[in-house]
Amino acid sequence: MVRTLRNSADSFYCHYPAGATIVTSHAHSRDNAMAVAWHAAISRQPPYYAVSISPKRFTHGLIMESGEFVVNFMPFEKGDLVARVAGCSGRDVDKFSAFKIAGCQGSRVRAPVLADAVAAYECRLVGRHTYGDHDLFVGEVVAVHAESSALTDDGRVNLEKVRPIVYMGEDWYATLGQPAHIERQARAGAALGTGR
Repeated sequence: MVRTLRNSADSFYCHYPAGATIVTSHAHSRDNAMAVAWHAAISRQPPYYAVSISPKRFTHGLIMESGEFVVNFMPFEKGDLVARVAGCSGRDVDKFSAFKIAGCQGSRVRAPVLADAVAAYECRLVGRHTYGDHDLFVGEVVAVHAESSALTDDGRVNLEKVRPIVYMGEDWYATLGQPAHIERQARAGAALGTGR
């Protein structure tokens, strides 16, 4: 295989695809929505979820002010909404009004939960850390919303019913195919010097 070495991060897209979410926030009687692809679960107990947001973004200030946010997991069919939300700033546009975004206040936070989300995490801010040009906001998940039809019996996203949207970098989006269950091979892992 021929490999190309790049000495800069100009094409910093090898970590995609990544789930495309809409992070919502609320402060000063104002709701906002921002497309976010840099996010991850970072602890099971307590349940912590992190989103990476530039201080230049309007959402950053709202989260700093309110100490809360909601991560809304969107289906591929709402890709146009994700792209529209990503294409402008809440400083200039009331996105909920302009894009007719339906949602309601969370059960434990004031930030909105989107009606079109297949699942959402309500988060209360527990930490903020600066890494380069972004801040990592860590929130404790205080409520989880999910469409029951969107989940399998064991709580996973049901890919026969839901096509999650994923971000590919720039203005490219895609969706996922069917899952494949791969059994853990403890002995094989041990033989390879891998495993837990």
